[in-house]
Amino acid sequence: MTLELVLFIVLAAVAIAGALSLILARHPIRSALSLIVVMVALAGLYLLQGADFIAAVQVIVYAGAIMVLFVFVIMLLNAGEEERTSWSRMARYAGLPLAIYLTVQFAWWVADGASALALPAAPAESEPTRRLAQLLFREFVLPFELTAILILVAILGTVVLGRRES
Repeated sequence: MTLELVLFIVLAAVAIAGALSLILARHPIRSALSLIVVMVALAGLYLLQGADFIAAVQVIVYAGAIMVLFVFVIMLLNAGEEERTSWSRMARYAGLPLAIYLTVQFAWWVADGASALALPAAPAESEPTRRLAQLLFREFVLPFELTAILILVAILGTVVLGRRES
């Protein structure tokens, strides 16, 4: 068993555990934090595939900016703990069998495709990614930093607007 396979199994398990926690958590903030765990695990999987830029974008854009917006909305709505209700008849009689069928279909599809799967060779150092990084962090560093300051001001504004008067 190689190190890459062990890392893949660990990251996949973390992603699955985070996804289950996302679905089963009753509090919306815990769900949002679980989604961040899933996104970071996916970034690790992208790194294993040699897609460094996609992994960085996954962490910066999705786990950073988008999740901050989700948390802002949750804070502004003052969403409390979710109430559990019994299943509706539609979910019980149509949804559950459909979910079981789709799970079996997906497992068959993965098992059928795994036999013909050939792993590609590791990608060489990507020159366009290096050029993009140099453009972003050398020539466009001022707009990049101004965007960070703008996001910080938005965070402070959201906290002030979301705070209740005593």
